Amino acid sequence: MSKNILLIKNGRIINPATELDSMADLLIVDGKVSEISKNIDIKKVKNEIKNIETNFKELDASDCIVSPGLIDTHVHFRDPGFTHKEDIISGSDAAAAGGFTTVIMMANTNPKVDTIETLNYVYNKAKNAKINVLQEAALTHDFKDKLVDMDELHKNGAVGFTNDGVPVMSTRVLKEAMLKAKELDTIIALHEEDNSLISTHGINDGMISKSLKLNGAPRESEDVMVARDCILALNTGAKIVIQHISSGNSVDFIRYIKSMGANVIAEVTPHHFTLTEDAVIEHGTLAKMNPPLRTSYDKKKIIEGLKDGTIEIIATDHAPHSYDEKNVEFSKAPSGIIGLETALGLAITELEKKGHLTISQLLAKFTINPSNIYKLDKGDISVGKTADICIFNKDEKFTIEKFHSKSSNSPFIGKQLYGKIKYTICNGEIVFSDQYIDKL
Repeated sequence: MSKNILLIKNGRIINPATELDSMADLLIVDGKVSEISKNIDIKKVKNEIKNIETNFKELDASDCIVSPGLIDTHVHFRDPGFTHKEDIISGSDAAAAGGFTTVIMMANTNPKVDTIETLNYVYNKAKNAKINVLQEAALTHDFKDKLVDMDELHKNGAVGFTNDGVPVMSTRVLKEAMLKAKELDTIIALHEEDNSLISTHGINDGMISKSLKLNGAPRESEDVMVARDCILALNTGAKIVIQHISSGNSVDFIRYIKSMGANVIAEVTPHHFTLTEDAVIEHGTLAKMNPPLRTSYDKKKIIEGLKDGTIEIIATDHAPHSYDEKNVEFSKAPSGIIGLETALGLAITELEKKGHLTISQLLAKFTINPSNIYKLDKGDISVGKTADICIFNKDEKFTIEKFHSKSSNSPFIGKQLYGKIKYTICNGEIVFSDQYIDKL
């Protein structure tokens, strides 16, 4: 019998779950946080567990923040069916490199995750991943109009239900699903676009689309869906997540419906609080996504929503595509960008460094907020909790050059950001290291 001991020295520990912000050491024993205090004496620790063999490592976190491991509630790992773009293992590698220790995958695979068999395939493969990989099930069979067996999928580990990538157009079906979700105390996450109002997906209908001789996706294609689904949530009592919000009007409506008591959660991606539609001119199809990048007005409204708590979750919508798929004319290219390895850096650069959020407020939207909303028992590094940890230097700059993902479809290549990830620790094990130092 032996014990695995990892000592993290000299870090600034920020735990939004308990509002802890302190210079201290953190001791991990057998995958659990054992002690948080200043100047932990490792000799004393070893003496307390004498006669037991120990595997000991020490990490120096000087100038770094030690936070809970990041949680991404919205990723596409393309597995099963599209593994040339990404798979569960490569996606997990990318997540670990970005400081994430838990991710929730979307169901728009091939086959879609709408049966117990496909759900089991995912979880069996995820056993070999270096981080915690969870799955939302499809809301309807093959994203059509028949509800899945929500009871059985929930019982077998689906952490929520979503047709992400495809809006649920049947109000009747969605209301029925919300009533069932309320009964199961689970989540429905919604992709909000009315396709009947969209001529060309992936670009805002505005000045930039007109300059490219395209009719794009107008803001109201999102707004009308958000309004409908918020009203349904209010009347059914269901908990819903409005995914990858892009419209400033939708931010205002969600704030309003929350004031009426609706259990509506807003999620935003780093690209929507960083870029505007102008990025399409510079980056072409690498800036094509659903919903699209919109105007400076929308970006301003999104940042206001982050600041006042209307938007509780930052998630990546990590959407890998191959070079050949993206290297075509705009209207034919698939929508989406990768985001796991740039998310924290973009958030620090755009939100913390510009004074919109404190680092603790920012981290809450990556950690304890998604954990509480999805009931994950993560996002907290108090004593006794599982040691899922991200160590990063928020003031160190780095340039985005290479990715651990199979894909590289990002408009941020070459961009310099703050927030260098140093180590990612999952269940007490180092799963990513920028510069591994093992002190025996």
